Amino acid sequence: MADSGGIKVLSENRQARFQYEILETFEAGIELLGTEVKSIRAGRVNLRDGFALVRNGEVWLHNVHISPHLQASTYYNHDPLRTRKLLLHREEIRKLIGKVEQKGLTLVPLKMYLKQGWVKVTLGLGRGKKLHDKRDTERRRQDERDIQRAIKRT
Repeated sequence: MADSGGIKVLSENRQARFQYEILETFEAGIELLGTEVKSIRAGRVNLRDGFALVRNGEVWLHNVHISPHLQASTYYNHDPLRTRKLLLHREEIRKLIGKVEQKGLTLVPLKMYLKQGWVKVTLGLGRGKKLHDKRDTERRRQDERDIQRAIKRT
């Protein structure tokens, strides 16, 4: 499951690519507790409802559910939906501040993966799709599937 660059994808937010038109992507580190790292390595993370906000020159990840570690006691376990700090270079954060302030742009987590032993998050800067855009995307996908089936039959 590990790619040639030492990258192992742990969780992917496929719904985000359908709901948002992704304009740009950023790689960020994430500040975690020990039990969170264990749960993430076990693949017990859900990015579906997640989003990131820029506050006071820092980027924060909200609504990402990391399940409590099964082997840890409740005292030592973490809150599954706590807000987590994302680690980016200062220049990247300045760039994000300028773009997020534009009307309608949102930061969404696209995937979480291990890169050389470190947990990383790919953030997508996107604009929300309207219902007709989603329908067009679905129609195009269906047309491509139909073409592939027709080619396969011949």
